[in-house]
Formats: sequence, C-alpha cells, structure tokens
Amino acid sequence: MITRDEAKLLRLKLERLSQNLWWAWHPEVIQVFRQLDPDLWRRCDHNPVAMLRSMSDALIIERSHDLELNARIEGAYRSLETYLTDTRTWAIAHAGALLARPVAYFSAEFGLHESLPLYSGGLGVLAGDHIKSASDLGLPLVGVSLLYREGYFRQWIDRSGYQRETYANFDSAVQPVREAIGKDGRKVTIEVPVGSNGSVIRARVWRVDVGRASLVLLDPHVPENDERDRAVGTRLYGGDRETRIRQEILLGVGGVIALKALGIVPGVVHLNEGHSAFAVLELARQRMHEDGMSFADAMREVRQKVVFTTHTPVEAGHDRFEPDQVEAHLVGLRESLGLSREGFMSLGRVNPQDAGEPFCMTVLALKCATKSNGVSALHGRVTRRMWHSLWPHHGEQEVPIGHVTNGVHVPTWLAPEMRVLYDRHLRANWPVHLAHPETWMGIDEVPDIELWGTLQILKSKLVRFVRRRLVQQGEHADGLDPDVATMVADAFDPNVLTIGFARRFAQYKRATLILRDRERLKRILTNSSRPVQIIFAGKAHPHDEIGKGLIREIRHAMSDPAFQGRLAFIDDFDINVARHLVQGVDVWLNTPTRPLEASGTSGQKVLLNGGRNFSILDGWFPEGYDGQNGFAIGSGEVHVSSQVQEERDAADLMRVLEEEIVPLFYERDSWGLPVRWLARVKRAVRTLGWRFNTDRMVMDYVTHCYLPAAGAWSCEVDPH
Repeated sequence: MITRDEAKLLRLKLERLSQNLWWAWHPEVIQVFRQLDPDLWRRCDHNPVAMLRSMSDALIIERSHDLELNARIEGAYRSLETYLTDTRTWAIAHAGALLARPVAYFSAEFGLHESLPLYSGGLGVLAGDHIKSASDLGLPLVGVSLLYREGYFRQWIDRSGYQRETYANFDSAVQPVREAIGKDGRKVTIEVPVGSNGSVIRARVWRVDVGRASLVLLDPHVPENDERDRAVGTRLYGGDRETRIRQEILLGVGGVIALKALGIVPGVVHLNEGHSAFAVLELARQRMHEDGMSFADAMREVRQKVVFTTHTPVEAGHDRFEPDQVEAHLVGLRESLGLSREGFMSLGRVNPQDAGEPFCMTVLALKCATKSNGVSALHGRVTRRMWHSLWPHHGEQEVPIGHVTNGVHVPTWLAPEMRVLYDRHLRANWPVHLAHPETWMGIDEVPDIELWGTLQILKSKLVRFVRRRLVQQGEHADGLDPDVATMVADAFDPNVLTIGFARRFAQYKRATLILRDRERLKRILTNSSRPVQIIFAGKAHPHDEIGKGLIREIRHAMSDPAFQGRLAFIDDFDINVARHLVQGVDVWLNTPTRPLEASGTSGQKVLLNGGRNFSILDGWFPEGYDGQNGFAIGSGEVHVSSQVQEERDAADLMRVLEEEIVPLFYERDSWGLPVRWLARVKRAVRTLGWRFNTDRMVMDYVTHCYLPAAGAWSCEVDPH
C-alpha cells in the first residue's frame, strides 16, 4: 500500500512533467496523463495542469496501485531530467558562439499545444515548432509574446452555415505558466511608455518552460491599468487599429524591457513578422541611454544583431499605421531617440519624403535587420519584388532578402504509430538526425503490408474522430442539422479514399475550388466502386465575410443529399483537429492562388504520416515536388486573368483527381495492397522528410542568420 508521502512525491513528479511543455511532443508522456484518468483527460481538453488540479490525493493513491503506471511516471520523469541536462547537443557542437547569449524570438503568437490557446493558425504553429526544435537542438532561445486572456476565438457553425465566434477566459492557475522572477528576486512587472505625459501600459511577466527553451509572456491585465490598456491583452488580432498599435508597442518595446528586467541579454533578436518591429527602436534607445551613442551609431549596432522573417506575400497583409496615430502613441520614444516627427516616420516609409505614406512595420523591420528572409524560395522572390523599391539602386535579384524554407517539428506532428514504424526501419537514433537525407532511406525497406496496415489504423482513428465530432455538432442547439450529422457520420468509411483540406479560410486559399464543377465532383465522390470522401476544417477571421461565405458554401454542400454524405466540415479548428487530420488522410489538398501562399506547412505534416500532397505549385511544394512524390495542380504558370486562372486550376484539379489519384489508390495487387500508391508514399517520405522539418530550418537560421548576426562569422554569398 502506497503511503501519503509516496503519493505526494508522485504528484510532485507529475506536476514537474506538466509544467514543462516538453510533454507536448512526447506521446509516451501524454499517455501517462491519459492513463491516469482517460475521462478526466478528455474533460480537461488534454491539459495536464488542469487535470492534476482536479485530482485528489486519494485518487492519486488509487491510481498509483497500477505498477505499470508508476513505472511509466518514473520513466517519463527521468527522461525529462536527462533531456534538460544533456550536454551532447547539436548547438554545443555547431553554435558555440550563441551559447552565452540566447536568441530572443519575438512573435505575436505561439502555437505549442491546443491547451495553451495563444495562436490563431500557421504563423503561431510555425513559431511553436521553431522553439521546440531550438530546444531539441540545444540552442538557447527565449520566445517573447503576449498573454491573451481570451486568446483567439472558438468557432461554431450555426444551422444556416454561418460562422459564429465565442471566447474563453485564460486561467493561469490551470496553465503551465509561472510569474517571472527578475534579477532582484522579485516578480517582474514592467512599464511601457505610450504617448506623452508619463502615460504607460503596465504588464505582468509570465514564463513558460518549453523543453530547454522558454517563452516570456507579457500580460497587461493588472489592476493598475485601465480598461483600454487591459484590452491590449484580451484577444489575439482583435480590437481596432488603436488596440493593434498598442499591442505591437507592448510586444516589441515591452518585450525588450522585459528581457532586460529578467537579466536576459540576447545575442540575436529574431523578429517573426513585423508585429514586433518596434523592438529595434527600444534596443537603440537603450544603447543611447547606456553608452552615450548617437541614434545613428546605436542603430548601426542594433542592426547587426537583428534578423527578420516575413511571411506575407500580399501588400494588404502588412501592418500599417497612420502618421498621427504613430505620433500619438510613440512621441515619447521618438523624443528619447532624438528624432524629428518626419525623421521617425521615415523609418517606416518606403518613400521617406512622402508625408502621406503610412508607417509600415515591415519596412521598419527590413531597414533595421542585418538579415531578412522569406519562408520559401518562391516567397523569397516574391518578397524581393514587393520591396524592391526600398533598394532602388539594386537589381531585383540583388535585393538583400533571402529565404529559409519553413518546416515542421517532427515529434509534434508524427503519429505514434508512424513513430513505431520509423523506429523499426530507419537508422538508429533517427530523431536526432532528421535533417540528414540518409536518415530516411530506410523507408524503402518497410514491407508494404506493414506500411499499409499502419496507414489504415491511422485513417480508422480519423474516421472515428470525424464521426464523433459530427455527432457533437448535431447536438448543438443551433448547430448542424442532426439528420445531416447522422447522414455524414454514417457515410464516412475508413476504406474510402480520404482527402483533407484544413487551413485559414481566406479568399486566396480557394477552399471551394473543388466545388466549382459540382456534377463531376458528385460522380467522383459517389462512385460505387471507387468512392472519395473529403474533410474540411478551418476558421475565417471574424471580420472576413468572404471567408465566412466560403465556409457557408461548404456547409450547404455538405447538406446536399446528392453528395451522399461524402463531404464533412469539422468546426472549431485547432491543433487537436489538425493533428487528427494530418495523421489520417490519404491526400492533402492545397489550392492557393499562386504565388500567394508564402510557405504553408500542413502538407509537410501530412507527408511524414504517409499522406500524399495534392497541391498548386506554390509555397514550399515546388522546392520538393519531383513528379512522383505528390500530385501537382497546374504547371506553375500564372495567367494575367484571375478568372482564367481559376478555371484552369479547377479543371486540372478534377482531371488529376479523377484520372490519376483515384485509379492509383484503388489499384490493388493479389494481396489487396495498393503497391504503386505505397511506392509513392515511400518516395515522398524519403525525398521530402529530411528537408521540410524545423530541425533543418533552425539549423539554416543558425548557420546563415544567427551566427553572422552574433558576429561569429560571415559569408559573402548567402546560399539561400
């Protein structure tokens, strides 16, 4: 019989595990929490901190009678401690110049796990994957962001098919956050000057452990702030333009102030998008104040250690603020920098002499960074063209903007069943050699029957998940019609070719392109011998009526009996929904208007799990597509007429689906195996897995951006 002291020690170990998000990319640790109490795990939305707070000591004692569970808890605890103290990391061998001073990685959002809702979509998930790989590689990195009390919105679709938004309150008591302690041993609260006359936004500072890395969160929900200032930390990408500029001041200026209060002196400052670009001005102000420098000299010093990544290939996606708004909020910082109003505004203008041009955060970042990059080769070209006017005396190809193609964090997105298969057939200790091509060669030795069996298990799990979510949507008082929910749930079949489409519902992503020829689509989906089913998921921004209209169109198609239940829309898209989809589909559909997809990473998650990409040649896909490791829509050429382009893309989509994908999937040998399909699955894993992961991505940042910014070395030719 276990004693209360032993139960207390067991709880302490579980709490230690829950308070470091390292567990979020270790399925064996997640299984420990799930095994403690499966029902409570589900009710707590996969949040181990909330789960443990709901468990009494008596329940801990009862569950600890399971000797296997005890052994798993002890093993997980020891694994975490070993991970945190391991000195045999990639960074120690290859990035020694960065070990003394960390990389400060600023991002408006971080998608680390569905239980910590500080993300909206791809940008945040990319930031979360970046910090996880930095941890795995042993690279000292601290993320900087805001704590949003209502996060991004929860989505539900009403009976008419219209997207509705609800918001939840962030409870720090049931999250893996702790109040940050400063150099003086006290809890850190910062003051960020805004406007003039001593006006400030105050913010509490929280820390989150992410493996060996950490995340600093600024929280303006303190009693000293008025409602306007507290609103800065209420919703991600919410509020009006004034709220937006105040958020970006708190993120950039406040983030630098917070790092200083914590005694963190970064060797490199990485701005993930322009939201945090005001950080460079606060860094310059501090150098001027502490070292007596002029603004020009201070900025020259700051610029050397700033790296900037832009993810936005369209003009409208870059934050711009009117001159009067900038002056009203940043006059104090401007005066401390010794700049005139026009001198300050020129930092954010393409044409400094144009008094009517708004202040652009991307322009500020590009002017103040030593290295700037897009997030795919194609996006790098688009970005150089977009900002060529900042370097009017350079040829377009000479514009100093490179690219580092995005990747995904393999341990986060790889299904446990695929991990078992890889453990059996890939090289020993393969997870620490993800960026090496030879690591993935062993996939060719996997027996077809073993690979097919694994893929079928994953698809069965996905179908069960879809059915369960459809039933839940049908139970909502004003949600999906119960009869439709039942029809679709009953129709979904793990033996049917399954296509997934899940991403932000923006117009350029063209979610409804596949619906353009409905009669042909109906014939394909309802074919009696070779049927197809499609799962959609994703959110439209609350103010994007066009995006909401696309969701409504899909929901209406879902209710059409002629489709025989072969279309499903899963609402409230988040990391959990994404995980099920990317691990279970046969084919991943991606239909953006080229070249408006900067990179995209969802398809990279799919290929790791044995799914095939079916995509426009945009974003990351053209860099890896070889004609056999996926399916392309179109040839990559862009017509001047958007209508003609859409007609061509839609026609080619249906042709490839009907004439290539469906026949190949349903072609079986005498054992019932789709041998040629599986050969292409293996080719995709072998040729793409090593390239499109965040270990390779972070290594690229270290080699080509971070080390030069830290003054460790430089190269005359950027290989990207």
